[in-house]
Amino acid sequence: MNPQLIQQQLSAFRFELPQQGAEQLAELLKLLIKWNKAYNLTAVRDPDEMVVLHILDSLAPLPFVEADHILDVGTGAGFPGLPMAIARPDWQFTLLDSNAKKTRFVTQAVIELGLENVKVVTGRAENSDINQQFNTVMCRATFALGDFLSKTYQHCVNKGLFLALKGSYPKQEIDDVCHTSRYRDLAAKINIEKTQQIQVPGLDAERHLVLVRKQQY
Repeated sequence: MNPQLIQQQLSAFRFELPQQGAEQLAELLKLLIKWNKAYNLTAVRDPDEMVVLHILDSLAPLPFVEADHILDVGTGAGFPGLPMAIARPDWQFTLLDSNAKKTRFVTQAVIELGLENVKVVTGRAENSDINQQFNTVMCRATFALGDFLSKTYQHCVNKGLFLALKGSYPKQEIDDVCHTSRYRDLAAKINIEKTQQIQVPGLDAERHLVLVRKQQY
């Protein structure tokens, strides 16, 4: 895995990686490839596809994340949380997933990459023992929008940001939150600020971010 190639592909983004950032991202993918042989952590096997689908796709939403305590719900093998933590070592990230096999990999990656700004938690968003709240709570297509907001509402600070990372424009999910009785109580406590389409270099697929603000009570 070539750090220079990763750095080159990241040039389309409007932010700079910290020193050694590209090397850490390359090492993360090497670890993923190694562990994937035994633990089947991701269906993506091709290293070039991993750069696009795991690194670039994870970092594209970074300008919309609000500092400096971030919760990544359903992180899986550590995406988008690990690449974001490498890119922003001054921010604190908590990576949550219910799959112990995947969180074991994430924990090992944190150790081997020397990431002092990452905490790994095995559990479910709705009943995990996370005794703090976060400025940004994000989720990469693990839940429908309404379920994501419902399960993580208590983990977000007042006026904090929920960031749902989606593929195509999630019109039905937004309509469900805004207009169905199931989410009536939730809808009164949040504001869907906007849906932002983003471009991921090398990816021929749609990506949208739904930005939702927690209302203060």
